Amino acid sequence: MDVLRPPLIRIGGRVYRKNLIQEQAFPHEEEEDFYAVGPGECADEPSDAFVVEETERGFQCRVEVPSPLYKYIIGKKGETKKRLETETRTSISIPKPGVEGEIVITGQHRGGVISARTRMDVLLDSFRKKQPFTHFLSFALNQPDIQEKFLQFKEQVLEKCSKDHGVSSSLFQNPAKLHLTLGTLVLLNEQEIQKACDLLQQCKEDFVDQITGGQPLTVEVAGVEYMNDDPAMTDVLYAKVHMKDGSDRLQMVADQLVERFVASGLMLKEWDRVKLHATVMNTLFRKDPTEERNNTMTGKSSFKERESFNGQNILKLFENFYFGEVQLDSVRLSQRFSSDASGYYATSGQL
Repeated sequence: MDVLRPPLIRIGGRVYRKNLIQEQAFPHEEEEDFYAVGPGECADEPSDAFVVEETERGFQCRVEVPSPLYKYIIGKKGETKKRLETETRTSISIPKPGVEGEIVITGQHRGGVISARTRMDVLLDSFRKKQPFTHFLSFALNQPDIQEKFLQFKEQVLEKCSKDHGVSSSLFQNPAKLHLTLGTLVLLNEQEIQKACDLLQQCKEDFVDQITGGQPLTVEVAGVEYMNDDPAMTDVLYAKVHMKDGSDRLQMVADQLVERFVASGLMLKEWDRVKLHATVMNTLFRKDPTEERNNTMTGKSSFKERESFNGQNILKLFENFYFGEVQLDSVRLSQRFSSDASGYYATSGQL
């Protein structure tokens, strides 16, 4: 290969150089027919993160991968898998689509197997981050008294502010699904759901009971605030939540739960602290009251479709609106796109 004139690869309307050290830029799209890694991500050094077994024919490494991610290893027409096998001199065995199992990497050289596994991990991590979240940690705020006050809030807002730009009944949260979200997760099979449930129970033993004293947390839901910088162009209006005794125990539980889930790899770190809020109005509800839209994964299409509302009068008139007092006695692993008998999200696990 001529270093000064490397071959050019056209992908997704862009042109990339294929350098001697196999450096490739990672485009943001064209997921199924391209994979790439950075210069420092494919070192052929042993890794403590996974086990490479020696066999009669060489070496092998087993990888637990949820079946929805198989397609990213296979690629369009199998090109990604073939390229990975060729460049690392390995063979990759993948279960049939929809069948949960292990991907097995085999090769005559330990370094090749390690390189293939490392590249696969980078590839899977990238595409996992693009998946829409499937579950979230939540505190339910759908107690009857809170729902009743919320409906009063909705009625009064529509009575006093319906002439304000963008304000309509379609903006309001379903009262049965009022909640606090602590963090979102992408759990793609039963094993990952069970792992999250087990971790939730471990958190209870490690620190939750110590912080709460094993008792429910009494919180007050009062006042409203908006997410963005301009109240005249509001997309999300939320109710504020605070401990009745003025302590920061709820914040401590939320922050430490998220920290533990991030450390486990089940959750991505988004903020330094959890923003405790209960969404009461959201422009995403305008066209889909369930907020379960397929294009909310990236936010791109949704953002363009959102029609902001003028929340200035709402903020003035309902700045201190009192929604009520709640006993928070469990953190739930809630399932998106679901409802239980009460109308709240179905629960996969809780502490």
